[in-house]
Amino acid sequence: MKIYFLRHGVAVEPEDWKGNDYDRPLTDDGRERMRREAKAIRKLELKLDAILTSPLLRAKETADIVARELRMPSKEDERLGGDFDVPSLEAILQGCADLKALMLVGHEPSMSSVIGRLIGVARIDLKKGGLACVELADASTMTGELHSLIPPKVLLL
Repeated sequence: MKIYFLRHGVAVEPEDWKGNDYDRPLTDDGRERMRREAKAIRKLELKLDAILTSPLLRAKETADIVARELRMPSKEDERLGGDFDVPSLEAILQGCADLKALMLVGHEPSMSSVIGRLIGVARIDLKKGGLACVELADASTMTGELHSLIPPKVLLL
């Protein structure tokens, strides 16, 4: 199975946001950049079976923009919130055994940490709007190979 990890787009900075962090949105520029990135993602022809997103607003907005461009739905999954980790991914994958390609939309530092664990002892930096793909070689041991790590500036070309 290929798992695509998409970090949410540029959001209002925490120090500039007066409300609950759960409700912190993308900026206008972040939405525009994600619309451009979504067009690039469509051109990659990822053949996604599903898009799952963190319930936090900035991730939901990111997933909605990409899903709209790919003409497919996105679905919220609480496990992709701030405490996302390898056991959370294992639980998600139990319900997705028949899928070949899955996109997860979430947050840092948890996404990079999970990717690093899946590919061994690795440290990566998934930028806002960045996209990574890990192909799981063995779901039972949660080991895989990094196929791509695309920074947002490449998707914006």
